[in-house]
Amino acid sequence: MTEEKLVRGINRWDLTAIAINTIIGTGIFILPARVTGLIGSYSLFAFIACAVIVAFIVLCFAEVSSRFQSTGGMYLYAKEAFGSVVGFEVGWLYWIVRVTTFATNCNALLIYIAYFYPSALEGYGRIIIVTSVVSVMTLVNFVGVRESAILTNIFTVGKIVPLLIFAAVGIFFIQPANFSFNATPEYGKFSEAILILIYAFVGFEAAVIPAGETKDPQKAVPFALLLALVFCAVLFIIIQIVAIGTLPNLAESKTPLADAAQNFMGSFGAAFIAVGALVSVLGNLNGGFLAASRIPFAMAEQKELPQILAKTHPKFKTPYVALFLTSLVILVFTLQTSFYAALTISTNTRMEVYATTCAALPVFRRKEN
Repeated sequence: MTEEKLVRGINRWDLTAIAINTIIGTGIFILPARVTGLIGSYSLFAFIACAVIVAFIVLCFAEVSSRFQSTGGMYLYAKEAFGSVVGFEVGWLYWIVRVTTFATNCNALLIYIAYFYPSALEGYGRIIIVTSVVSVMTLVNFVGVRESAILTNIFTVGKIVPLLIFAAVGIFFIQPANFSFNATPEYGKFSEAILILIYAFVGFEAAVIPAGETKDPQKAVPFALLLALVFCAVLFIIIQIVAIGTLPNLAESKTPLADAAQNFMGSFGAAFIAVGALVSVLGNLNGGFLAASRIPFAMAEQKELPQILAKTHPKFKTPYVALFLTSLVILVFTLQTSFYAALTISTNTRMEVYATTCAALPVFRRKEN
């Protein structure tokens, strides 16, 4: 079965890095401007509200995941709680989530690369970059889960450092006059801001997928989920405070953190944040690719997909058939979509998967009583 065919090469800190990597993607580098445009300085409260909402979802995931030690995550939870039909549907839905999320973030990567190389957004330049990124992710995940975890750890450090520097330096350049709480935003606008910010906080669920390759997953997975959310929530709120306080025209910016950094660290600061965004997206792509490739494998292990997808490489102990299939679909879908088109599909589908896992929790509790 899964535990015999895969290598448990991921520890709790590796898993925490995966969770942080898949949370910190493109959202925090783009959305501060969008939510500020909607509700101004009240966007700080939207960040807090969103963190609380996601925290309840994460707590459900943490408790449910503590009951499992096999690869599959939400697919296995739904199958165990509601039966094979629902499990199959959730498995496919989440595979779509991960494929579309990869496409979303890979297209966002092109936007940041265009900061240095404008031709990245179109023509052969776009095709070459997307193909290269997908090929590298495929190779790393094919060679072994430990190698993928090491790369994830490197990307985690590479993305966190620029954000921490942005927050630590920027906090000394905050202009209190930039904050205004005079006009209370409309309920609809505030709700819209929260819905948009959900994208900045999601992705944590990728850490529950490779449980069959994790050491002591019943303890490691809840630990990673909770620690990653707390860290990211605090960091995001501080970043929004700095962005509002240092960039008067924040709502109009396409690259808000880079523009804010330029105000208090100069052109070097802007380039530094742009590079940090590239590292952030690459790390997110790697963590998401790991999760995406394991879903078809887990479903094949449960006899719900052709058994060829359950094959693992004799040397590297990775599900190479499921991995290459996922890689091909990701490549085609990324080349055929834009950032916002893929984001819409990803967010809507993801919330359905979240709802199923949360609904599974009371079912498991009843079974234990």
